[in-house]
Amino acid sequence: MFSHIMVGTNNLDAAHNFYNSLLGSLGAKPGFVDRHRIFWRHAGNTFSVSVPINGEPANVGNGSTFGFATESIEQANTAHAAGLAAGGVSCEDPPGWRGEGKGAMYLAYLRDPDGNKICLVYRQPKA
Repeated sequence: MFSHIMVGTNNLDAAHNFYNSLLGSLGAKPGFVDRHRIFWRHAGNTFSVSVPINGEPANVGNGSTFGFATESIEQANTAHAAGLAAGGVSCEDPPGWRGEGKGAMYLAYLRDPDGNKICLVYRQPKA
């Protein structure tokens, strides 16, 4: 359904460091810079950050969250810790299971250095 996700940043260097750490822990190679943007490509997906081209400051969308799929609880926790170590801030409840039964998901929330909300998601395999 998605071609890519791009979020704004006010500090390209901080975003580069943060997402290299976070996405690297999910298996992505380091992002590459293209003028005022950075792109990460992994498993057929593209995520990017950009300094706004209109010259206005980047800001966070209230109620906006983007999620990255993880392959295990351990990978979700590793990515969460990598994001925190690279300047992110934990938010929401601590990492853990949400929901019950077959629909339960392991979620770990944090904000990037610009305040964008991220969710690291592990879904139980279908039996």
